[in-house]
Amino acid sequence: MWTIIKNEWQFLGRTRLLLGISAGFIMALLLSILLSNYQHHKQSETHYLAKKHLRAQWEGIEAMNPHSAAHYGNFVFKPSNLLTGLDEGVSSMTGNVIRVEGHVQNEMVHSEASQMQSISRFGKLKSSLLLKYIVPLLLLFLAFGSLSREQQSGRLRLLVLQGAQPSQLVFGKVLSVWLYGVSLLTLVVVVHAMLHFESLNADILRRTLLFFLSYALYYFVITGLTVFFSARWQNPTAALTTMLGIWILWTVFLPQFLLSSVEKWHPLPSRNEFKTAMREDRSKGLDGHNPADERGKELEKQVLKEYGVDEVNQLPINFDGLRMQADEEYGNQVWDKHFGSIREVFARQKQSLQLGGLFSPFISLQNASMGFSASDNLHHQEFLVQVENYRRAFIKILNDKHAYGGSKTGDWGWQADNEFFRSVSDFNYQPVLLTDTIRHYLMDLLMLLIWSMLTVGLLFSGTRKMQLV
Repeated sequence: MWTIIKNEWQFLGRTRLLLGISAGFIMALLLSILLSNYQHHKQSETHYLAKKHLRAQWEGIEAMNPHSAAHYGNFVFKPSNLLTGLDEGVSSMTGNVIRVEGHVQNEMVHSEASQMQSISRFGKLKSSLLLKYIVPLLLLFLAFGSLSREQQSGRLRLLVLQGAQPSQLVFGKVLSVWLYGVSLLTLVVVVHAMLHFESLNADILRRTLLFFLSYALYYFVITGLTVFFSARWQNPTAALTTMLGIWILWTVFLPQFLLSSVEKWHPLPSRNEFKTAMREDRSKGLDGHNPADERGKELEKQVLKEYGVDEVNQLPINFDGLRMQADEEYGNQVWDKHFGSIREVFARQKQSLQLGGLFSPFISLQNASMGFSASDNLHHQEFLVQVENYRRAFIKILNDKHAYGGSKTGDWGWQADNEFFRSVSDFNYQPVLLTDTIRHYLMDLLMLLIWSMLTVGLLFSGTRKMQLV
């Protein structure tokens, strides 16, 4: 078998057309890597400088009322993920800046897609685009030609008559073409790692390995099925047309059809419906019978009773701070209810999409590629949760200072000093653990593995019926 692989590679090396295509393709891959590397460093530098400037402004506050500082707020930048150069996933659509302030949970803004010129909306040159679409097509044509060439020249008949096993011939052809695709994949991963060598760590390396494994399995499926059809049928045009039809079905029609179906099976509320529901729950209460003014009166009674006074102006603390924090905590419950429902819908949609891998390995590849590159919706939602948790802690510190810092109820002119503002910590993002990522994307890896095993089974079981002679 290794002799067959060696001979196949020698033939590929003598094919000028393939060498030209490979050279052009490698240049396109390298260009996409360099562009993504430039964008990554540029975005990281911009975010670092902006974050440093905003932190200096915050720490430079000499004196300010804590409630005013809550409205002044802060900005959080979504960290630029090192692996998005391999697959940017949803990162270009979700935005990268979010404002943190009191009374409201803001949306992320400044997405890359929203800033594109209209001529660029068809997409840009990306490694993931080449790896997902162009490399499989190249493997398809190479695998189809590798066996049809031998059949047309009569060399395949000669090899069989000389004692070569049909299974060895077939798997030799499969592995020779598959290794070509794996070589291109290796080139992308290695160059990307070299450009970010100083940022590599164990987590990044393990994610990259799983990313590599996902693509390697998908390439094997494409190559193996192409060789199977090419060897099974004497008409090379029919074999090529069949595999091209399957590839188009896998990559174009099935993902779009499944995505549209999933959105109908598990619908999300419109933005207007979502905001209206949150606004009503916050003003009228989660049960619809506990409006904000009644909640405020109940809180006032509890605090007066706790401190043993009859009027809020007799309190040794600032009741305004307590009232604002109580409103924040109630708003947090509203946020947890509605965003929790949204995350549940996302989870059901994701599970349905993963089941689509039974019909198309490309769907499993897309899920695994984004997941292990940390550019999927799962990682984005985790970032939003961490930002919201930080916002809650941030606003609570300011409200508590307003309530217990020394001012009295109604004293809106009271100000906290610079030392207090410097003590408020900045946002620190904690990356999602790889174990959690694997748990969410194990099904996609299993789907790719099942497709690979099915391909091997087809090659083995169909070898006897393949018209090799």
